[in-house]
Amino acid sequence: MIANIVKPGHKTRGVLNYLYGPGRANEHTDPHLVASFDGFAPDPGRDPDATLAQLASVLDLRVKQAGHKAPESHVWHCSIRAAPEDRHLSDDEWATIARRVLDATGIAPAGDPDACRWVAVRHADDHIHIVATKVRGDLRPPRNWNDFLRADKELEAIEKEYGFRQVQRGDRTAAKRPTRAEQEKARRTGNARTSREHLRTVVRTAVSAATDTEEFFRLVEGAGTLIDVQYFPSGDVRGYKVALDGDTNAQGQPVWFSGSTLASDLSYPKITERLTAAEPTPKEPTGSPAWRRLTVAIDRTPDHLSNDATEAGQAHITVLAETLDVLPLTAPASLRSELLQAATAFERASRSRVRAQHRQAHTTRRAVKSILREPAPKDGVLLAVLLDAVLLAAVAAQHWHRTRGHTQQAEAASQAAEHLRTAYQTAAAAPLAVIHQRGTQLPEWLHHQQAAAVRRALPDQAEQILTETGWPALAATLAQAGTVGHNSATLLTQAAEGRDLDTAISVSEVLTWRLHRIADLNKRTTSRGPAPQSAPYRPAHTDQQRRTR
Repeated sequence: MIANIVKPGHKTRGVLNYLYGPGRANEHTDPHLVASFDGFAPDPGRDPDATLAQLASVLDLRVKQAGHKAPESHVWHCSIRAAPEDRHLSDDEWATIARRVLDATGIAPAGDPDACRWVAVRHADDHIHIVATKVRGDLRPPRNWNDFLRADKELEAIEKEYGFRQVQRGDRTAAKRPTRAEQEKARRTGNARTSREHLRTVVRTAVSAATDTEEFFRLVEGAGTLIDVQYFPSGDVRGYKVALDGDTNAQGQPVWFSGSTLASDLSYPKITERLTAAEPTPKEPTGSPAWRRLTVAIDRTPDHLSNDATEAGQAHITVLAETLDVLPLTAPASLRSELLQAATAFERASRSRVRAQHRQAHTTRRAVKSILREPAPKDGVLLAVLLDAVLLAAVAAQHWHRTRGHTQQAEAASQAAEHLRTAYQTAAAAPLAVIHQRGTQLPEWLHHQQAAAVRRALPDQAEQILTETGWPALAATLAQAGTVGHNSATLLTQAAEGRDLDTAISVSEVLTWRLHRIADLNKRTTSRGPAPQSAPYRPAHTDQQRRTR
């Protein structure tokens, strides 16, 4: 069950008009009361002599008695919805649930004769609406602080008692959902996403790509977005807000969103913290190409999540999200759709109540930003190896969240992994075919030699590996590693430690890419897949001047 407590309003009659009306799409059927504060409130849905004006007057009685002491926004409105697979409840059962939620939130504590006046309206099989006026019998306001959390906790208990679907509870770190008005505006204008969602993607991508705050502002601006930077009298930046060019309100003014209203980690202080953590350190190696550095860093993410402190683990998950944010900018067109969906899904997995120690992941963050300033790899193998590493890291993030009770984040990581798996399979097909072809051309004695190494290193999986269609590619990879001095059995043992092979669809394929990472074969490989068609990243610029104040 899900509770939705909307922002308090000031028109009781207006809310009742909606609840007893046909709905926005004629979806309301048989609107009627299932319960009220005293059991005698007039019901315009079932009593032909009752009117909405009478019901509103009953609910507003104490508001009028309180006069100027009454809160201006005195209408408390909460909807409670059951899951689609839950059975339909009777009116009496909904009445009981309404009273329990009112008691838990402090709007109408059980047995309190001075509790707020309220009614519960049902106009569909799967949900009810509770409307209360926030003035008690003693003309004081109710004590309903943290009412959403209290309602949610009570509904969690109700789900268990009634045997209903147990909804995944969040930790209040999710990005704010678009309002109904924003959703309807998007539909009217023919946009698949709301302005809030579009701006969130723009800002997240800019943060992941930028190396400092000035570049962050330029990138946001260059994405066709208006940005308004606010300053303290000292000249230091206080914050910022963004709007889509052309998205205006009724007065023709831009519809602005501050960073913190897009997501908690997009406030200016949080962005500054992440960008500061990306500054290079004196000992940071910069000799190898960024794509190789990023692959190596992401490959170590599962180990960090298993062994590092919780705060460091959150930092590595945050930078994994940044990796997903920038990959669509550099990937071939055939992969961008799945990578964008993976980044969108993983956004929810990037935040939790754990405060990230961003310095712990600064090496990976630097590599993420650097790949946008270097040409995309001409070798399809390197891209496939990177996507394989990112996929394993997303699965590790799912496990990390699940073990800590972060159910929403774990589900988000799982969804991202599915999109990454599809992108990886597309990216790996061509380079894997090239390596496979090379494997079929190996001399028979070398095949036997590599097969013997597999049996020594992985006796439990050996027969499966040797019969898989991916075996020739693995044999070719082992042979290539041998030419640069690696021992096949030792490499296989090391590669097997990086993942539970029993859950792999193709063990040989997993080991092929794992060996490329461990032995760093990508800089030595001669197997050239199709080159991704993407240009080096350049920060966007615009003639439009950034608004300041």
